[in-house]
Amino acid sequence: MRAQNSERTGAAIRKLRLARGWTLAELSRETGVPLSTLSRLELGQNALKYEILMRVCRALEVDLQGLVAREAETVSVASGRRSVTRSGEGRPVRLGGNAGWLAGEELTERCLTPIVLDVSAADLEAHGPLVTLPNEAHLLVLSGEIALHSQFYAPLVLGEGDGLYFDTRAGFAVVKNRAKPARALLTIAGHVDL
Repeated sequence: MRAQNSERTGAAIRKLRLARGWTLAELSRETGVPLSTLSRLELGQNALKYEILMRVCRALEVDLQGLVAREAETVSVASGRRSVTRSGEGRPVRLGGNAGWLAGEELTERCLTPIVLDVSAADLEAHGPLVTLPNEAHLLVLSGEIALHSQFYAPLVLGEGDGLYFDTRAGFAVVKNRAKPARALLTIAGHVDL
């Protein structure tokens, strides 16, 4: 039970820290608690010490009762919800020069935004400007071969079954790498309206 409580407290602290727009380094500076200790605390890997907990609460401007309330928000209960999207179904979307469809759109407050992309853009000119989205994502090539262009890296060629986890905020473009069509599943963290 102790590990579960530590994880919930850590998740609540992380949520409060991120709400302030702080990095772990900034919270460390504000509390005087080593960054490594704070990281382990947020991950639920450290036993909770009262003195450190109070320093973190002061820095985040929340009392212990407020932290406990945040802990309660982090409790996850299985909802049993699901959404089936048959092949070719889903709301049509465009992502750069590629058409696709959004899966699971009817779910409210979803944690993921899955998009099946038919990659038809042959190059960056056909794709258009780099796409930026608000979160991180995972791209899985379902068929064919694609090249992922991004603001910070050289183009990366991915074949069928290859995947890549990346930050979409940096800007990216997905183009086919060969003449034949390609299809990919782009799963974006959070609820993204397209």
